[in-house]
Amino acid sequence: MKILNFGSLNIDKVYQVKDFVRPGETISSKKLDFFCGGKGLNQSIAISRAGAPVYHAGCIGYDGDMLSDALTASHIHTEYLRKLEIPTGHAVIQVSDTGQNCILLFGGANQAITSEQIRETLSHFSAGDILLLQNEINHLAILIEQAFEKGMQIYLNPSPVTEQLKEISLDKISCLILNEIEAADLCAAEWKKQKQAGTSLPESPEECARALHSLHPGLQILLTMGTKGSIFLSRQKFHFQEAFPVNAVDTTAAGDTFTGYFIAAVSRDETVEAAMEEAAKASAIAVTRAGASVSIPLREEVLAWK
Repeated sequence: MKILNFGSLNIDKVYQVKDFVRPGETISSKKLDFFCGGKGLNQSIAISRAGAPVYHAGCIGYDGDMLSDALTASHIHTEYLRKLEIPTGHAVIQVSDTGQNCILLFGGANQAITSEQIRETLSHFSAGDILLLQNEINHLAILIEQAFEKGMQIYLNPSPVTEQLKEISLDKISCLILNEIEAADLCAAEWKKQKQAGTSLPESPEECARALHSLHPGLQILLTMGTKGSIFLSRQKFHFQEAFPVNAVDTTAAGDTFTGYFIAAVSRDETVEAAMEEAAKASAIAVTRAGASVSIPLREEVLAWK
């Protein structure tokens, strides 16, 4: 079983400022840092650090070498990564003295994936292989359609929840991995699409997960709820995994760490219960460290933890 993550790659440009810039104002920043980011990159690194081989497909721009270097340094296969003569996807982040942040996203190369690239990349994968997707690239519907036709297992992290998700059929997804906010937003969209007007919407995260499953009975759902744990739901199984209590420093990569570790464990044919416990431990370790991809632990650390 091979794992392909067709996902986003971003350069995070973090500016330290006293206060956020106001309309019409020019200010000086006190510091500028560059970090590797994007949910796709973070999740590939998590899969690799969890001990599973992973191929990363996507696009970077002429300024994106630091991203491909980060993937290579984490022993991730990059032969399906393309470099284009346009800017790399990036985020401009202001961080104020009070610790607040505001973020401006630019899709860049993440939005320049072509149907030809998708077709050529998927030709190297077979039925039963895992395809991991997030909603930070273009042509998501084409990717899902072609992977479904090949019989691949499709794991979708629908983040962020945007209009693009209306173009896809959740009946073609093997497993939906999402947090409480995404579950509520996606449930509302699917409820509106398939239920009569006036029907009461589910309220709690678990109710949203069960509602999504009732609308798409073949769909496995993995719902993460931060310190309240996580839930797995399918036709045959319901399992709750508690969160491990830690002193959190930075929760940025918690969800991506959980996703990567879960998928790596599934690819080794571990049980859902074992996969969720390992993923919960990995994300607990990650939140005790600052940063995104740099906070993701190696599997040896996870197995030795507690």
